[in-house]
Amino acid sequence: MEAWRAGTYVQDLRRIPPVPAVVALALLAFPCAASARTVNYWVGAKPVTWNMIPNERDAIMGTRYTAAETVFPTVVYRRYSRGWKRPLRNVGSVGGNQNYIPGPLLRARVGDRLLIHFKNMDTTFRRVHSMHFHGVHYRPSSDGAYLPGFSGRDAAVKPGHTYTYRLRAGSDSVGVWPYHDHSQSMEESIAGGMYGMLSILGPGQQRPDREFEVVFAPMGQFQTIDGRAFVGNTPVFTSRVGETVQWDVMAMGSEHHTFHVHGHRWRAADGTDRDTQTIGPAETFVFRWHEDDPGTWLYHCHVESHMMAGMIGIYRVRR
Repeated sequence: MEAWRAGTYVQDLRRIPPVPAVVALALLAFPCAASARTVNYWVGAKPVTWNMIPNERDAIMGTRYTAAETVFPTVVYRRYSRGWKRPLRNVGSVGGNQNYIPGPLLRARVGDRLLIHFKNMDTTFRRVHSMHFHGVHYRPSSDGAYLPGFSGRDAAVKPGHTYTYRLRAGSDSVGVWPYHDHSQSMEESIAGGMYGMLSILGPGQQRPDREFEVVFAPMGQFQTIDGRAFVGNTPVFTSRVGETVQWDVMAMGSEHHTFHVHGHRWRAADGTDRDTQTIGPAETFVFRWHEDDPGTWLYHCHVESHMMAGMIGIYRVRR
């Protein structure tokens, strides 16, 4: 399988080994200012009833589960059209088959300014919520982290209220990064799936044909991928031979995980080929490959107890 440019923790391009000449020339040809723009997103904290195992079974082991074990109320980040007029899918057609968890994939490019318009729609728990972003530049008024005596409205948006976070994607923002609730409700929110990713391209960097979000996180008694557990419930990612595929991998919660895809490899930042990568809480990594291996493959956490508790899914490659 042909590896494209891949890397663990690609936050700083200066720390990555030398890239191919064509990539280096592309970076020089597109200065940050030329691609600078303002990108707007409208996001709501929306209450939902979530089912971790919609088909009520672990297909591999044959174990059955009841709705009492797998369904619970929670609050998630939901993408909306301008002014929160109508809900939109959190992921586009080139992602997986999931929605709601993780939150909207917030895409930008180095030099962009992002305006994230947030509305707290939590009518179930009536909790305050916020958005805290990793990997981008902002002033303290857009930090979204609650600190008594210091933080402002950005850190504790009340139900029915709105706030606009103002961010900038710098040259050191390339890669994928987490965002999550950092209000007084943070622990309950993250446990319930209130998190998402930013995906930031470098100057002149091409968008992939497919971009897959994988979030490893414990949820109740299960280990989930994007809020779902076990094959048949976790995301089914699909691509075709010849496409450029990008995997955005993140861990949330308080545990470490090990990401693995069967039958494929990618190139790490130190230049070595690998098919497994360990990741800790709120850490991310991103890699790409040029797909040339048709078939149905597994991807999963290689911590065996996590995989057996639901952290396993399917990746299908068509010709």
